[in-house]
Order: sequence, then C-alpha cells, then structure tokens
Amino acid sequence: MTHTTVFGGVSIRPQIMTLGRGVDIVIATPGRLLDLLNQRAIDLSGVEHVVLDEADRMLDMGFVRDVMKIVAKLPSERQSLLFSATMPRSIGDLAAKILTKPVRVEVTPEVVTVEKIAQSVFLVPQKAKKHWLIDKLSDQSLSRVVIFTRTKHGANRLAGDLEKAGIPALAIHGNKSQAARQKALASFQKGSARVLVATDIVARGIHVDEISHVVNFELPEEPESYVHRIGRTARAGHSGIAISLIDPSERAKLKAIARLTGQTLEPQKTDFVVPEGAMNEADERPARDARSPRGRNGQQQRRGNGAQGAPRSANGGENRRQDKPGGNRRRSGGGGGQRRAVAGA
Repeated sequence: MTHTTVFGGVSIRPQIMTLGRGVDIVIATPGRLLDLLNQRAIDLSGVEHVVLDEADRMLDMGFVRDVMKIVAKLPSERQSLLFSATMPRSIGDLAAKILTKPVRVEVTPEVVTVEKIAQSVFLVPQKAKKHWLIDKLSDQSLSRVVIFTRTKHGANRLAGDLEKAGIPALAIHGNKSQAARQKALASFQKGSARVLVATDIVARGIHVDEISHVVNFELPEEPESYVHRIGRTARAGHSGIAISLIDPSERAKLKAIARLTGQTLEPQKTDFVVPEGAMNEADERPARDARSPRGRNGQQQRRGNGAQGAPRSANGGENRRQDKPGGNRRRSGGGGGQRRAVAGA
C-alpha cells in the first residue's frame, strides 16, 4: 500500500508524527518542506522522483530560493519533472538548474473558456476604475466578487479604498502569510467579506463556492491567466459573470486574450460619470511614470539629480521592483504560443 501525506499551512506537529510512521509520497509547499527539513523531521536523500508543479506561479510568489534549497537536499540521481503553464525565460533558467538534459513537452488545451461565463469589457480610464467599481458594487447582485489586480501593492490599495467606501473587502497575494491567506479565504467563503481583491496567486489556487462575479481591474500580463481568472466563477454547474475594465493602454493585452479564447471581446463605453475631483487624484499605478523617460518621477528626473546623489523617488524605484513578478515580465501580446509546458528529465 502507498502512503501519501499532504503538507501545507496546518499544524506541523501532526505532520512530524505522520512522517515518523513512514510515507511514500509527500505533497508539500516549499516553505513547510523547509521547516520539516530544518527540524530534521524529513530526509530527502532517498527521493527517487520529484515534481515541481505550477513553477511559473511559484516564481511569482517568490519561492525560487526555497525551491533551490530543497533541490540541494535531493540526491543527484533522480527523476525530475517541472510543470508550468507558461515558459518565460525565468522558467527556462530554473529548468536548467534543476533538470538534466530535459525533454520539453507542450500541450495546447482544446477548450479555454467556460460557456456559462458571460464576459464583458468596459473602456474605463485607469484613474476612474476605482470609482466605476465602487459605483458598480452598490448593486447587491454582485454578492461574492473576486477582483484581480496586476500588483500586490495595487491589491492592498484597492481593498483599502473599497473598505473606506463601505464595501467589506480583503486583499490576498503572495506577500501575505499562509495563515493570513487562509483567514481571508475563510472570511470570503462565509460571507464576512463580500469582495476578495487578489493577484494571480488566486487565479488557479482557490475553489470558493458560488462566486457571482470576477472583475479584471487590470488585465493580466499572460493571456492564459485571464482564462484561469474568470474560471473562478461558473463552477459546479453555476453560471457566472466576468467583467474587465480596460484603459486604452491595455488594448494590446485584450487582443492577445481574444486570440487565445477565439472570442470577440469588444470594449464598451459606459455612461458612468466620474465624481468631481476624482481625476485629480494620484495615479492608480505610480510605477507607470517611473517606466517613462519623461515621467514626473522617471529616469530623466533621476539623471538630472544624479550629480547630487539624490535617492530614487518612491515612485521611481521601489514600486517598479515590487511590481515585477519573479523579476521577469513578458510583453502583453506574447500569449499566442504554448499553453501548457512540461519539462522533465
């Protein structure tokens, strides 16, 4: 008989006891497996097969160092398999480090969207998106909503803005501890929080019943992530609604999504009136100016201050580093290639 145990964000003591009785298969998060290694509760020297699943998401969540520490504890003679929905350069670099002469296999899914999801796209300027969303959430038919943002900082900020507007909301992303993520999901599941604001960490990782709406506050970098995002609704036979808010600068990403899904996603103009003075607020994405050579806090200004040794502005440096998942970004139109990639050796 094969004994399997799953290790994650629960109490470590029962897991140590289970390991003491002996297991054949261990399924673990990187952090918990390192905890067990540090406590000498598990020995990986006899491992024959190792599987790294959702490798691209692990890089987004900053687990690559933990993964490499675990790989160092494994025997050199083993079979390794690495699974990733996308194959950016960072995944290729990781594969080169942990695999020997890997064979690459690509699988293209035949069905990429759920028929029971009603999809709509609205053309909304970036600065007006928050106000549009608060107005929309006054409709109580949006009973359990997941909102996806591009960055962790953006998720925190939007959740705070919704709370100030009287809409119960929680943020969830890779910078949150496992306990905090579980607490947020539990509150969302039981209805204490009506809205969950998340990064793509949630796009494939949660199964909450009866999510009525998914909102793309910002379109994802990867077209495949759009499919995973909207798939959080319309589960178990239910129907669902997916809404995307796009700024004119996001049209290329929308085209990439349309190519992937094979659907026409035409943005609709809305009759929403932005509250007076709202467009004078700070930009929703301060890192945007930093990427522009002519931005207020961008490189041109930093060059001008360089002789004085002025530090980088808050909008010019720190946010840009924070907003880069895994230190690697892809262009928005690059989603027409592989859909599922598997490397193994």
